[in-house]
This record gives sequence, C-alpha cells and structure tokens, in this order.
Amino acid sequence: MTLPALSRITGRLPRTTTPVVRRLAIASLVSQIAIVVTGGAVRLTASGLGCPEWPRCTPDSIVTTPEMGFHGVIEFGNRLLTFVLVLIAVAMIVSVLGMRRERRDLFRLSIGLFLGIPAQAVIGGITVWTGLNPWIVGLHFLVSMILVALATVLVNRARLSAEQYRAERSPAASPLLRQLLATATVLTSIAVVLGVIVTGSGPHAGDHGAARNGLDPDLVTRLHALPVYLLVATVSLAVVVAYRSPVHAKLRKALAILAAVVLVQGAIGYTQHFLHLPIALVALHMLGASLLVAAVIHAQYTGTTRKALPGTHSGARVRQAVS
Repeated sequence: MTLPALSRITGRLPRTTTPVVRRLAIASLVSQIAIVVTGGAVRLTASGLGCPEWPRCTPDSIVTTPEMGFHGVIEFGNRLLTFVLVLIAVAMIVSVLGMRRERRDLFRLSIGLFLGIPAQAVIGGITVWTGLNPWIVGLHFLVSMILVALATVLVNRARLSAEQYRAERSPAASPLLRQLLATATVLTSIAVVLGVIVTGSGPHAGDHGAARNGLDPDLVTRLHALPVYLLVATVSLAVVVAYRSPVHAKLRKALAILAAVVLVQGAIGYTQHFLHLPIALVALHMLGASLLVAAVIHAQYTGTTRKALPGTHSGARVRQAVS
C-alpha cells in the first residue's frame, strides 16, 4: 500500500473520541474479564492440560480431537477466546490511530493491551509446558489483573473529549480521600497476590496430577484475609468521607460501586472457605477479583485525575477539595 493511500485511510479515522471508540474500550475491559472467567473454568474443571501441548493442542493437531473429550473442548475454547481479544484490541488501536498525536494516552493504552495478549499466550504456553506449575499459573492470573486495570483506565480516558482531556482540573478528591483511595489500591493488590498464593496451595490445581506450592492453605488464607479486613475498613472510611464532603457525584458513585464489590467479594471468599471451596463459588470469586480490580482503579482514577471529568464544562475549575 502506498503512503498516500495509507494517509487517505487514516484521514477517515476518528479525530476525537466517538461512541465507537468508547464501546471498543468497554469491549476491551469486558473481554479481559471474560477470559479470566473462562480461564477459571479451565482450572476448576481440571481441564488445564486438556490440550497437553502448546502452541498446538496435541503433537499432531492444532485443534482439539474427539479423543480428548470434554477437557480438550474446555481448554481449546479458552485458547480460541484469545483471538476475540486480538480482534477487539486491533479494532481499538485502529479507532484511535487517527488521534494518536492528540490522544497519546488512548493510543498507548491500546498498544499496551494489545501487547499483553501475546505475552499472556506465552505465559499460558509455559504453564502447559511446566505441567501447571502453580507459580506460573499465578503469574498468568496476575498479568490478567494488570490488563484489567489498563482496560479500566482506557474506559475512563475514552469518555473524555479532546477538550476535556486538554483542560487541567483540580483533583476530584481531598488529600485525605486521595490517600484512602491509594491505600485501597495497594491493599487490593496485596489481597489479589495473596489470593493467588492461596489458590496455589488449594485443591483446584487445573489437573489431578498438577503440583501445589506446598504452603499451608490455612495459614496463607489467614494472611490473605488480613488485607481484606483493612480494605473493608479503608473503603468504608472513604465512603463516609466522600458523602460528608463536597466531592463530585461521579466519585461518590465510584466509591459506592467499590464498596459493594468489596463486600460481595469478601462474603463470597468467606463462604467458599467455610464450604470447602465449591467450584461455583470459586468461579464467582475469580470474577469478583476482576471486578474488584476494575472498581478500585475506576475509583482511584475518578478521585485523583487532574483531567476534566465528563459532565463538567471544560473552561471552569472543579473545586472540590475539603478544607
């Protein structure tokens, strides 16, 4: 393709955020969460080695074979979802290509999400090669959480018009509230990492012959619960501060969503522990982890960004700090 022809094509691309750009950003987030859930289904149905080879499914076949049965279908289905993520990521990059200079934030986030997909594929391959080593499986999940966080920021950034993006704003939250939001993000990160370690010590290995990390499940579960307690307290305090202060309504809404996710996720975690980890609750807990990461990143972004929030006029400052 000649350079003039390429210029004509890029010239037809959006120069500012459009409904299509925003929908693709949301699709990016939804797909990143969806592959966490399907990956959980692979592990919880003991289908982690349903395709015992990588990148092929078997030494002689790229796709699953009838002899591999249910486990092969589950594992190969999860691999196929990767191509859906690729299509969404490519479409996202194309949608912001025309504004790559004006909206470098959107372009860089789109590229980051795209590069995360092959990185995850390679980690998934190493997981298969190592017979579902629990530390590699845990790394696979943690990278997914990073991609969920990036997609959440992308959704928030895609809501801003070019004028709102360029306009400098006062922080949407007071210093105290920003500290609480930062603390909540750190505690969420610690809880997720410890949750991965708990998973590596538990019974759902992804295959009946897969190794465990050798740690005491009861001990690491208690360690995992500690940052959860602190997270509940931190988010509760943040909600009280937000509702007693003149902050933006969008921040209050973000904190309310975060509080709801924290409480539901905590309830699921305790219930699954005392019921000895039933598969359905473990799957919900994995979904909850993704939603928790998205919720805390959304709340922190809403409360700490200096860019204009949607719904405000681009020329006026939003003075919401608490004296």
